[in-house]
Amino acid sequence: MNRLYDFVRRHPGWVDGFWGFVWLISTFALLGVGPPDSPYLGSQAGAVITALALTVALAFRRRAPEKMLLLGAATGLFQLAADVRPIPSDFIFLVLIFTAASRPVRWASRLALGASLSAPSLATVRWYEAGQETLAGTIVSTIFVTVVFLLAWVLGDSLRTRRAYYAELEERAARLERERETQSRIAVAAERARIARELHDVVAHNVSVMVVQADGAAYVLDTHPEQCRTALATISGTGRQALTEMRRLLGVLRGDGTATAGATDYVPQPGVEQLAELVDQVRDTGLPVDFRISGTPRPLPSGVELTAYRIVQEALTNTRKHGGPDAGARVRLDYRDDALTVLAEDDGRGAQRELYEARGVDGLGQGLIGMRERVGMVGGELLAGPRPGGGFRITATLPMAAKP
Repeated sequence: MNRLYDFVRRHPGWVDGFWGFVWLISTFALLGVGPPDSPYLGSQAGAVITALALTVALAFRRRAPEKMLLLGAATGLFQLAADVRPIPSDFIFLVLIFTAASRPVRWASRLALGASLSAPSLATVRWYEAGQETLAGTIVSTIFVTVVFLLAWVLGDSLRTRRAYYAELEERAARLERERETQSRIAVAAERARIARELHDVVAHNVSVMVVQADGAAYVLDTHPEQCRTALATISGTGRQALTEMRRLLGVLRGDGTATAGATDYVPQPGVEQLAELVDQVRDTGLPVDFRISGTPRPLPSGVELTAYRIVQEALTNTRKHGGPDAGARVRLDYRDDALTVLAEDDGRGAQRELYEARGVDGLGQGLIGMRERVGMVGGELLAGPRPGGGFRITATLPMAAKP
């Protein structure tokens, strides 16, 4: 049974041809065994032509439904003109109407609907004989045949609607899948950018501190061993801090959410409370920093705290790199009603234009670009550029309502 079903699905044209042949044989049988007073005696040739044309239309209705509908309409007009009374093959008209209505070509469906409404009435008028049937009976039979044709059209149109609905569902599912893949790629890119910013801030700041302390230790190694010991201790602590933060970031990359979350809970992200330690660390490298807080400190969203910490960290790192030997830095946190303002500036020689307008001299810098991205993620504003009178200034306004 399954083989027969598969054969029918693979060869629908053969199935239509078989049924067309069945109706053709039925028509030939009607013509051959008709009584001497049969109404087909004078139009046997026309009946054969009509039956053959309808058989061809049924056999090719799936390949060219619109053309076969036109062939069926032409055959019906020929049948009226040649005075060929209804024959068994006329059942094929119902199949052609159903096929046209089930297709998305609207003009063919409308033509099939018009034929369904008019064909029974035209047949009744063409072959009506007053003595054979009452007028009421003729009207009832005509209405019945019209309803049958209309049912064929309604079934076909319902199939078309269902196919269109399923096609829309498939298209919607495919579109949602594409959108889901796009969102996944965007999320992956955003996560990579976030981790790149974190790694840059961690490595740039801590390695810079370690280099400065190592240079100072080498300079005072013979003359001031206590200062050398202090510098080495600072290098050790800074290195451990950098390893701890990098371990947290790499833990995000390492596995699924369950194992990673448990490991990273022990290493919280830095916030404004750690700024004092950061400033002390920078002061130990020989850079004087004036750090003050104005306003009433209060809890902030974690994203705002991390952004503020990274901005100050990057600004102080840039001051050590580009400020010169006599530079001094100033850091201000201003708690306002609806925003936290972060000001970080120095009075050094400032940075070259390409350092704050692009990615640095080598085109690979991430500092200020990372700042802008961080501030943009929490819905804030960032201003960075040369400071009047010399030096460099960074001002960030971070809204309190930013999501963590």
